[in-house]
Amino acid sequence: MTGFFYDDDRQRATSALEALRLYQAAEAAMRRRTRESMSMGENELLVVRQLLRAQSRGQQVKPGDVAKYLGISTASTTSLLDRLESAGYLRRVPHPSDRRSVYLEPTERADDEVRATLSTMHDRMHQVAAETSPEATEAVIDFLTRMQEAVDSVERASVLRR
Repeated sequence: MTGFFYDDDRQRATSALEALRLYQAAEAAMRRRTRESMSMGENELLVVRQLLRAQSRGQQVKPGDVAKYLGISTASTTSLLDRLESAGYLRRVPHPSDRRSVYLEPTERADDEVRATLSTMHDRMHQVAAETSPEATEAVIDFLTRMQEAVDSVERASVLRR
């Protein structure tokens, strides 16, 4: 069928995609507010969050990992890391066995500001997830994983056509 008269399956899919779009818009607005409150750009906030996640997992992050994560050049990565270091959000730590290499660590300031800015939102999101039934949680995880794969495959296909 075409137009506004969808069958039930198409209407259900359309409703799910609309809910996903609304969530994405809300999350983008939240990230904008967070960046503004911390006086950061999108990539700076992404790096701070990457470093905090890695630290909580006991993982080390090198500048090359940041460049790969953001998909930017090493020169752009160096400038970004310099800004974050100057602002007090990260520190460069010498690699223990390679004098030419460094690890990146978030500072206490980064952790404090991210927690202050995002903790209420994370608590609310966690509460919603905790209140969701195990079956619904499995369905959401499956849906989002498959959506990610669908989006990623479009990106790969467009790159292959160039």
